[in-house]
Amino acid sequence: MIDYKKVYEEWLNNDFFDENTKKDLVSIKDDEEEIKDRFYKVLEFGTAGLRGKLGAGTNRMNKYMVSKAAQALANTIIDHGKEAIERGVALSYDVRYGSKEFAELTCSIMAGNGIKSYIYKGIRPTPMCSYAIRKLNCIAGVMVTASHNPQAYNGYKAYWKEGSQILDDIANQISDHMQKIKKFEEVKQIPFEEALKSGIAKYIDDSVDEDYKNEVLNLTINDNNIDKDIKVVYTPLNGVGNLPVREVLKRRGFKNIFVVKEQEFPDPEFTTVGYPNPEVPKAFLYSEKLGKEVDADILIATDPDCDRVALEVKDKNGEYVFLNGNRIGALLSYYIFSQRHAFNNLPENPVLVKSIVTGDLSKTIAKKYGIETVETLTGFKNICGKTNEYDVTKEKNYVFGYEESIGFCYGTFVRDKDAVGASMMVVEMAAYYKKQGKSLLDVLNDIYEEFGYYNERQVSLELEGIEGQQRIGRMMEDFRNNPIKEIGEISLEKIIDFKEGYLDFPKQNCLKYYLNDGSWYALRPSGTEPKIKLYIYTIGKTEKESIAKLDLIEKVCREKMNNVK
Repeated sequence: MIDYKKVYEEWLNNDFFDENTKKDLVSIKDDEEEIKDRFYKVLEFGTAGLRGKLGAGTNRMNKYMVSKAAQALANTIIDHGKEAIERGVALSYDVRYGSKEFAELTCSIMAGNGIKSYIYKGIRPTPMCSYAIRKLNCIAGVMVTASHNPQAYNGYKAYWKEGSQILDDIANQISDHMQKIKKFEEVKQIPFEEALKSGIAKYIDDSVDEDYKNEVLNLTINDNNIDKDIKVVYTPLNGVGNLPVREVLKRRGFKNIFVVKEQEFPDPEFTTVGYPNPEVPKAFLYSEKLGKEVDADILIATDPDCDRVALEVKDKNGEYVFLNGNRIGALLSYYIFSQRHAFNNLPENPVLVKSIVTGDLSKTIAKKYGIETVETLTGFKNICGKTNEYDVTKEKNYVFGYEESIGFCYGTFVRDKDAVGASMMVVEMAAYYKKQGKSLLDVLNDIYEEFGYYNERQVSLELEGIEGQQRIGRMMEDFRNNPIKEIGEISLEKIIDFKEGYLDFPKQNCLKYYLNDGSWYALRPSGTEPKIKLYIYTIGKTEKESIAKLDLIEKVCREKMNNVK
């Protein structure tokens, strides 16, 4: 462990740091635990980039740690030669505290290293960063966002030339460079305004926005045979989705889009929701109220950086039912595959890509329509990594990819989760079935009747700080070394441990247990939050049977987790 007191003193007494940083450090001088938490380690640059709480310290997001990361990215680009330097970097940012500052700082550092940069003129969704990289033929990209984390956080996502988030090879190069930068004074930069004047930094032209929206609109499968009067409540949860999502739905001719006023405009405090994660049903409280006022058919919510979309559907009693990522993914798979099959416009060798912890119902649906399912490790970088691979090999054609954590990508012009495109497809799908007199709940029940009652549950255990991380590590080892052999009448059939890699999967600290009835569960530490996640997936002849299995597996696994101190 780093001598955190020593590093704290170095920061406190170094005139390089500005007054606000000094003030922040002085305010914690008597709080040993806080000093320790801020300085016991250095924020690590991984495939998810940087992510952490805002504040002064080596284990916090601030302009100094971001400057080291940006310099390390610049050094990595320089390693890749003259062409890479010429191609430059595309940047966008969300509504959070520090996001604009960190994005402009990155442009300044790129300019200081002779590297071109292109930055959007204001807040934009994550998928538009991915799109700009590809459109402008950049070598890399940066999206400044902490996605759905609470307001105290920010993050720094790095992308490579294909438009998808970096994989281990580039992440390791950036990380190595970051470790070599011993002093913040080594960072090369010129003021942002000067970089703009010289032309080495440029604002991204409005035509790129327009081209992106047109690509989203081109995803349309059905347009004439859908009910465009469908009533939709939309909330961007005070993030960046408001303008692009509404604009795309408007251009499609959907007239009844009602926006939650309290959550319409950017708000880095996320005042109305606190934890702006639409995976959590309580994020829909304001939407449900408005939904009942206008009698909305569906409610959709995008997260702060608009790469994920969540959904609630009105039932027969006028109440709203929350659908998790697996269910939305199954519905979208069914709609996209069945419709494109009917129109006979699926590509050759079509592929659905999903992560190993995402449910199997979509796989069964895909099989019916002659579509292969390919699995990857968790993380959209891995899902879109397959698209990048198929670009080269031409062996398969990516059609749709998703994760159970409400991330979806239909089409290939973006190489990351895209909630603008996914929102449009969800509304189109709901409008198509409404025309047939069906709600999405009716369609889901039809799917279960045809393919079986697949059910799932995700359990997250939050364990903050050093102690929490250590306990998560002990839990993983206990499950690894002492697996549960029997759960009621279900027995263990197979274990896959991804820690040292498996087949062509890269290494990941993830365990997956296959049971003899077709059910499975998986366990992994979160890559972006202080959590250990348990994923459970069951199949039953009836809904009741599948839920009973979920309850049983959760009970047995929780007991085992709680016994690890």
